[in-house]
Amino acid sequence: MEAWLTHEWQRNSLWQIFLRPVSWLFRLLVAIRRFAYRAGLLKSTAVGVPVIIIGNLSVGGTGKTPLVLALVDALATRGRKCGIVTRGYHRHSDAAMNNAIRVVPAGAQSVVVSDEASLLANRSGVPVYAAANRVDAAETLLRNHRQVDVIVSDDGLQHYALQRDIEICVIDGMRGLGNGALLPAGPLREPASRLGAVDAVVVNRNGRNADAADVSLPIPAFDMTLANELFINLKTQRRVDIKDALAIFRDRRVHALAGTGNPQRFFAHLAGLGVRPSSTAAFPDHYDYRAGDMPGNEAEIILMTEKDAVKCSAFADERMWFMRVDAVVPNDFIEFVMQKLSERKA
Repeated sequence: MEAWLTHEWQRNSLWQIFLRPVSWLFRLLVAIRRFAYRAGLLKSTAVGVPVIIIGNLSVGGTGKTPLVLALVDALATRGRKCGIVTRGYHRHSDAAMNNAIRVVPAGAQSVVVSDEASLLANRSGVPVYAAANRVDAAETLLRNHRQVDVIVSDDGLQHYALQRDIEICVIDGMRGLGNGALLPAGPLREPASRLGAVDAVVVNRNGRNADAADVSLPIPAFDMTLANELFINLKTQRRVDIKDALAIFRDRRVHALAGTGNPQRFFAHLAGLGVRPSSTAAFPDHYDYRAGDMPGNEAEIILMTEKDAVKCSAFADERMWFMRVDAVVPNDFIEFVMQKLSERKA
């Protein structure tokens, strides 16, 4: 269903006519909620340090998490002390937690963190806090890490309870804004006009399809690509570059899987590197993998994203590899963010 909806949201179909009234109602509710925060009818909290939101308008993956990592790393080289907040979910669960993530409990319920949060904690080298409410996450982080002078939120463009100083919206260059309709007739959580209120747009150009994301806006726009590919064996932790990976994968039966917001982008990325799997499998975003989801002996190599690897490490075997990538953004983007931070301080 998820894959079908994602495909259908790229166009206007006859069946969507019946969902348009629901989309209009959703749009009205979104507008009322945003107005309530702007008018002070709903509480929005400032946490005392600059907050940068890395979010999107569309459901599904756009590449926010790699951008968060790239931005945090760039800000660190310029002397800023970052912390990352992300969302946790109210669920009763005994799932194992990544010890690098600090989870802010919500009442009697445990909070389960996402695979993106685990990835951020594994790679960023900065405090990562998860909570059902990002304000709770940010305030707890700052109490425990007083050196932090910038909070970066992974997602949360629509989480207006947390005041923000810089809003950056990431757009998938492969899918753009789809058919431009709000849920459920389209993929948008807020209308496209919301882009006029953010500080900058970053377009993920990996797997780009024609000019889907060429949006004319009176705000700065920057391109982002994914590069520095590294293939890591999930069982042995052996690391190889793309040249050695191609030699290892050559003449082997390769199966690629992805449980992300846009699995096709991963498969297209592999193809662009010269890795052409004999079979692929797309799973829902945040899919909770089990050993039975892995192919049998018909697959000699199993390739996945770094986000998928978080869920598969418990039953990894030597066939399983994941691709680690870095977001690459122009220096102008980093300087733009630094300028915005300096304006806030002034």
